[in-house]
Amino acid sequence: MAGMLEPGTLTLAATPIGNPLDASVRLVRALEQAEVIAAEDTRRLARLAADLEVTITAQVIAYHEHTERERTPALLEALRDGRRVLLVTDAGMPVVSDPGYRAVRAAIEEGLPVTVIPGPSAVLTALAASGLAPDRFAFEGFPPRRDGQRARVFSRLAREDRTLVFFESPRRTAATLAVMRDEFGPQRPAAVARELTKTYEEVRRGTLAELADWAAGTEVLGEIVLLVGGASTVAASPEELLEQVLARAEAGERLKDAAKAVAEGVAGVSSRELYDRALEHRRS
Repeated sequence: MAGMLEPGTLTLAATPIGNPLDASVRLVRALEQAEVIAAEDTRRLARLAADLEVTITAQVIAYHEHTERERTPALLEALRDGRRVLLVTDAGMPVVSDPGYRAVRAAIEEGLPVTVIPGPSAVLTALAASGLAPDRFAFEGFPPRRDGQRARVFSRLAREDRTLVFFESPRRTAATLAVMRDEFGPQRPAAVARELTKTYEEVRRGTLAELADWAAGTEVLGEIVLLVGGASTVAASPEELLEQVLARAEAGERLKDAAKAVAEGVAGVSSRELYDRALEHRRS
């Protein structure tokens, strides 16, 4: 029957990312019907159930990054016994930067059915509100914590023409935006979405230079999603492009290679044109 949890099926359910009113009817029914619930944080699950006025009768087990490996076999055993198993995380869709992938792979490898109750997603909510091109995008999860590793990852993504979506800790948002500004270019369009669906929801839009300045001058709070426009949206001036080429050359890169690297991220600009301009600048 539609809406019923099926025995012996691993069901992944999306939970609200902030506002409990975003919970689906199917999520409410699943919480009521489940015989086993694997929850990233059992206390968060209890609060959600209270908000939704749901009475949970299932066996609840903590299932997070530190317990996934040891507790996945118990979930499989429950599925083999024909029990209704529900997997939820703190907010949004399980598996997407959250626990659940190990259980899904294990169930699939044993031929056990897996299904999903769709619902709220911070990635899609932020993308829709950002004003950046939504037709093609890539979710990159959390950037590396160390500046050097972050810079290498962003440098590799600088010529990506899809909108890029990242999660980030509020404590590292200012530093990450500064590295993005340096690697993607100060004029790249971007957005910072925080506290989505909550009381203090905010979406800031602007260039990476503007957003980096904002973050450096304030205390960034809440759950953060960072979005960066694709390389094809870059509208840098010839002077800015020349400065990028010269800066890379001064750092030790061959002038021709620097011109090629900068031109690859910009529509309508040839590496030859940038190389000639850089040579002319050097001669003068």
